[in-house]
Amino acid sequence: MKTRSAKVNRKTQETDIHMDFSLDGSGKTSIQTGIGFFDHMLNSFTRHGLFDMTLTVKGDLEVDGHHTIEDTGIVLGTAIKEAIGDKKGIKRFGYFILPMDDALVLCSLDLSGRPYLSFDVPFTVNRVGYMDTELAKEFFYAVTYSAGMNLHLKLLSGENNHHIMEAMFKAFGKALDEAVMQDTRIQGVLSTKGSL
Repeated sequence: MKTRSAKVNRKTQETDIHMDFSLDGSGKTSIQTGIGFFDHMLNSFTRHGLFDMTLTVKGDLEVDGHHTIEDTGIVLGTAIKEAIGDKKGIKRFGYFILPMDDALVLCSLDLSGRPYLSFDVPFTVNRVGYMDTELAKEFFYAVTYSAGMNLHLKLLSGENNHHIMEAMFKAFGKALDEAVMQDTRIQGVLSTKGSL
């Protein structure tokens, strides 16, 4: 079976991003965004989704982390879309409810080609490490629109903001892994329309 992977480069006046991404990996990563906690979240996503990722980001962190995190989302969404390819034989839908200590997060997604984000994950602090918590929504918004993905994230319970954020990224990895799995019973794409 051919490995489903993508290389995406994106350079603007705000960021310079290089990503190698593989859906058919084992969770191996080399991630450097300049924001330690964001690196930790992306490592959690790839490790638990069993994706391989090499990522370097040079962003205007002297301004803040917004451009770095949002543009990484754009690049990741683009890489996911390119790596999936024609979507033939994939399950398309994925979901996971992930516990992490006090936190319980639901993630459900559809690789429908129609972008949509429902984000119901309230945080009670402005930052975890050096990552602004409000940028989590910006990241996932960018991923969904670049990938053409319908994504729902919901906090079911939890108090510790580190645990909530990490549970969300892990749940996203697990749900995406399920959605991109290939099923030999599926002929063409899984859609009554005949296309995704």
